[in-house]
Amino acid sequence: LGLVGTETAHYVVTHMRVSQIAMQVADNASRVGEQDVLVERRIFEGDINDVFVGADKLGGGLDILDHGRIILSSLEQNTDDGQWIHWQRCKGMKNHASRYGVEGDGETGTSFPGMGESGEEITASSGNAVMFVEVVYDYQAITPISAMDGQEISYTAAFNVRDSRDLTQIWPTAGATASDCDTFSAS
Repeated sequence: LGLVGTETAHYVVTHMRVSQIAMQVADNASRVGEQDVLVERRIFEGDINDVFVGADKLGGGLDILDHGRIILSSLEQNTDDGQWIHWQRCKGMKNHASRYGVEGDGETGTSFPGMGESGEEITASSGNAVMFVEVVYDYQAITPISAMDGQEISYTAAFNVRDSRDLTQIWPTAGATASDCDTFSAS
């Protein structure tokens, strides 16, 4: 009974931590960018990589990047006033594609409804972006008799970009590699 209680408590705390990681990534991604007050903030590949490093640190002993996947999407309005995923970056070893769309979805037209559960999609307003995050993690049991080991824990979060941001692109950072969604990496 003691082991079952310990495992159950760990499972509940792990759910909370994965949820917090999703919120932190969305919040941090909504704030990053250069600090020049004379121009719209540009976001750089290095900024996104730093957001993923922060998520890994917050996850601590979970090894979130070894046993999970973080998907960060920039949801924006297209030129037809529809929703589209302008760019998407991913980090983690888990082979998992976004449940809500991939980079380029909705680039034209108005058929792409936004991101999130069907009927409850998040949408971006004109001239702004929403940082939409999916975190998926395979639970790692701490006791040898856990029926929960390997169960997938999944959370989403979304934050509007806080400041006026240059939405044209993600700018390159010298020495930084884009966290491509076709690559599975924990580092």
